[in-house]
Parts: sequence; C-alpha cells; structure tokens
Amino acid sequence: MTKVNYFAVIVAVVATFIVSSLWYSPLLFGKPFMELSGIVSNGSPNPIKIVGELLRTFILANVLAHLATLLKIVSWHSALSLGIWLWIGFPVILLSGSIMWQNVPWQLAAIHAGDWLQKILIIMLILGMWRKSSPALLSS
Repeated sequence: MTKVNYFAVIVAVVATFIVSSLWYSPLLFGKPFMELSGIVSNGSPNPIKIVGELLRTFILANVLAHLATLLKIVSWHSALSLGIWLWIGFPVILLSGSIMWQNVPWQLAAIHAGDWLQKILIIMLILGMWRKSSPALLSS
C-alpha cells in the first residue's frame, strides 16, 4: 500500500481550488457558464457547496498522489504527461458522452473540460515537483 504525504495533497488542493474559483468567476468563464447552465446567482457562494468542492478536490488529489507514487513520477514532464492522459481518458470522455447523450451544449462541456484540465495538471505538477525535490516527502 502506498503512503501519501497529505501536506503535498493539501497544497495541491488549495492551489487547484483557487485557480478553479477563478476559472468560474466573472473574470474568466463565470458568465457563459451560468448562461449555459441556466443558473441564477444570488451573489454569494453556498458554504456547503464550497466544502463539497474542497472534498471532491481532495479526493482527486489523493487519487493522483497515489498514482504518482505507484508510477514513481518524479519530474514535471512525467507529471504533465500523466495528467494529460488522465484528462483525455476520463473528463474528456465523460463530457463528450454528456454532449452526445444528454444534449449538454459543447460550450458548457468545454468550460468544464478546461477546468478539469487545469485541476489535473496543477495537482500533478505540484505532486511531481514535490517528489522531484524529495521523493521521500510524497511517499513516506
């Protein structure tokens, strides 16, 4: 069984949460996301949804940390390569299915796909660089 340094995971979660929050903000894709989703904002984020998103991101980072440990990812390019393959194999495939079978607008799926790409790549970069600086820090 692999052991994971949860400090590295927490750093990755916080960084990813910040970038993802910016992704869905009015500065980037917040307005088209809300229009395409049919969501009406009351102006303040729901604390329960924030906790839920942090938990989802923690689970994702934890799974990716285990993969990075099992695959002995110790460089940024290996981390990015794995991240891109995981993104293609999972979020892209799942989102393309929602376009095909649930009539989700491709623009909405593209916004989500971009968010998933940045999430996976940020987590993998942080974990990969952490292992490169000290492989014993990620798995102990």
